[in-house]
Amino acid sequence: MSKSILFQPYTLGTRILKNRIVMAPMTRSRSNNHGNVPTALTALYYEQRATAGLMITEGTFVSTKAVGFINVPGIYSEAQTEGWKLVTKAVHDKGGTIFAQLWHTGRLSHPDLHHGELPHAPSALNPYAKAYTNDGFVDTVVPKEMTIADINQTVLDFKNGAKNAIAAGFDGVELHAANGYLLQQFFNGYSNHRTDEYGGSIENKSRILFDILDALAGVIDYSKVGVRLNPSLHNAQGMMLDENTIPTHEYIVNRLNDYGLAYVHLTEPFTPVADVPFAVTEVAKHFRPFYKGTLIINKSFTKETGIKVIEDGDADLVAYGVPFIANPDLVARFEADAALNTPDQTTFYTDTEKGYIDYPAMAE
Repeated sequence: MSKSILFQPYTLGTRILKNRIVMAPMTRSRSNNHGNVPTALTALYYEQRATAGLMITEGTFVSTKAVGFINVPGIYSEAQTEGWKLVTKAVHDKGGTIFAQLWHTGRLSHPDLHHGELPHAPSALNPYAKAYTNDGFVDTVVPKEMTIADINQTVLDFKNGAKNAIAAGFDGVELHAANGYLLQQFFNGYSNHRTDEYGGSIENKSRILFDILDALAGVIDYSKVGVRLNPSLHNAQGMMLDENTIPTHEYIVNRLNDYGLAYVHLTEPFTPVADVPFAVTEVAKHFRPFYKGTLIINKSFTKETGIKVIEDGDADLVAYGVPFIANPDLVARFEADAALNTPDQTTFYTDTEKGYIDYPAMAE
């Protein structure tokens, strides 16, 4: 009997993935050290889960200005780059493939994370959300509107992050342009009130993403670059849908065809949007006709729904998040139709080994 399509190999650029199961990027806040450097503990966490066809790291900050959570590893310093080498070696020794997610939180941050300075954003608009600080989750504030110089520096920060990722041994990078963070803040009319070349029209609001992609050309091949998008994000992370949200994402996804990327990574809605004007309820199905390359879909898939979305032709790979936290051997459990461990949400963002590398595999 042939294997289910979810467990069959898949060609991604020049790499052959072992299966079509992707480990989604998930913040774990374990780099509680000076400089927020990945450690041997980080390496063990990813090594345990390296049977995924593709792994995408937790979001890793491209600069100090990008920070929006405590204890998250960055990718802007030499020490961080050296730390990530432990991770890539551990994953590669297990035959895995791993991309680094490059991240800037924008206005979803807090002055406590920036030595009292305001976080940066497209416009000076409070998202009325939460930022994770040493005092726990605290209310966001009105951010500083970025100048053109700030934007140009941010583009360079993403370029430097990609350069460091390659130096650290990653197989590629993913640009985090989703979930209400900086790049999506530029895309959205509720967070971007600019009147210059980075605001107003669909082309202008999406300009920063393509500026970053153009800058990456000097340090990484586009076949090693993915982009993550969350088109129907609504009433979460400070985002609201308007009449231009989906057309903006259609423009972005269509234009990404010109770059020969490794993939586009889409997320289904975080919140119910069936009754929300301007929303797309089935993101993969809607955007599949727009994109000619590899499409990853994420958000609350089971083994069965993951198989179905691939068999229906709406995606090529399926990303699983929380199930991988509690099940380092998720691929084997899916193949065996075994029960899954239950994740302990109280340890998602803590700073110890508990709830990080101590979930048992089936054999245990």
